[in-house]
Amino acid sequence: MSRAILLAVSLVCVAPAAHAFCGFFVGKADAELFNKSSQVALVRDGNRTVLTMSNDYKGPLSEFALVVPVPSVLTRDQIHVGDRKLLERLDAYSSPRLVEYTDPDPCAPVSYLRSAAPMAGAADSMVRERRELAKAMGVTIEAAYTVGEYDIVLLSAKQSEGLEAWLRASGYRIPAHASRALAPYIRQDMKFFVAKVNLKEQRASGFQELRPIQIAYESPRFMLPIRLGMANSDGQQDLIIYTLTRNGRVESSNYQTVRIPSDADVPEFVQQDFGAFYKATFARAWENYDRRAIITEYAWNMGWCDPCAAPPLDAREMRELGVFWLDDASQGTGSQIPGRFRRMAGGIPVTLTRLHVRYDASHFPEDLMFQETGDQQNFQGRYVLHHPFRGPITCGAAEQYQSSLRERRRREATTLASLTGWNDETIRTKMGPDASPASSPQPWWKSLWK
Repeated sequence: MSRAILLAVSLVCVAPAAHAFCGFFVGKADAELFNKSSQVALVRDGNRTVLTMSNDYKGPLSEFALVVPVPSVLTRDQIHVGDRKLLERLDAYSSPRLVEYTDPDPCAPVSYLRSAAPMAGAADSMVRERRELAKAMGVTIEAAYTVGEYDIVLLSAKQSEGLEAWLRASGYRIPAHASRALAPYIRQDMKFFVAKVNLKEQRASGFQELRPIQIAYESPRFMLPIRLGMANSDGQQDLIIYTLTRNGRVESSNYQTVRIPSDADVPEFVQQDFGAFYKATFARAWENYDRRAIITEYAWNMGWCDPCAAPPLDAREMRELGVFWLDDASQGTGSQIPGRFRRMAGGIPVTLTRLHVRYDASHFPEDLMFQETGDQQNFQGRYVLHHPFRGPITCGAAEQYQSSLRERRRREATTLASLTGWNDETIRTKMGPDASPASSPQPWWKSLWK
């Protein structure tokens, strides 16, 4: 009976370094700040959106700040500090995966396996001084809160130069051309969500890493603002977007959305370096679409998986991400969802779509706009290893089986070259000598007249 083993790759580690996605980082003094791996989760139904932003910031916490355009002034209750593990769970569940099979003994009978609060620490006089400075520059401080380890202000502005000047006067080093990047959002009457670390609260929290910021809002536009993130970019940026929607997968409405090549048989050595393999596969797919497409890596009903790289998120985890329409479905705190909400075997009214975008200003001049489709067809980035049977073959099937192995290895090498762009010599070197199964000793006369 064949044996299947599943491996998954985390794109946080595999993807090249990424930077700010829907806002830009600003830092005091001359600190160079980079957001190394960007992931966001977008829960969307109707005009309601819950955005979870996670950034792998490395550097002094005193120099961290994030500026993100938002559609309206948010109340304190619309802002939350989440758990990094939720995005780690999404990543593990939806990552491109490697499925491993071992050939059965060619001499064995054939069998089949079925898959089954106000700003803390600021004196009143200081607050008044900041507001007066902002007003003089055409900036209004609409609200200020401390949420978890973050001090947050919500700003509106009349013109981008004034907003840039206010940020600079408040002690932040703004990226070059910041006002030019801010201007389109001001023209759209958007507000600006500015978060920085409250060091006292951060120490009291006991968390070593910055936790994700979550915001809930209503807007007719289903989008992610990425143009600000290019203001302090040092090149191409990678962003993983997880969308959770009620009715079907998500695609971009202003950029082409394509699927990563999948369900391909690849050589055994890929198991030892799946990360390098997938990086090359993604880069080749991205190049094939002129660096302008968004790549779908996963789209599946959250109630089940086949094969599973990790267990699906339970109802509690989905609610923490903001899947508000499960509240009626899951009374109490358990992870089970009543059967009346299941649309198929193991299904629930939540579709997870994983999108991977590698972008820069020249190829992605607009923010990312999305639309939910009614498509519930499941898809995953999936690659298959077939290990040959390496035990002794005690029947006459040895020669036929070895011939089929040689043909399979040839096809795997061709497929791998097509997926990755690696040259034939590199692939042959990595594949090594043909690992044929051990055959039974043949009678001495078999080789006499060959």
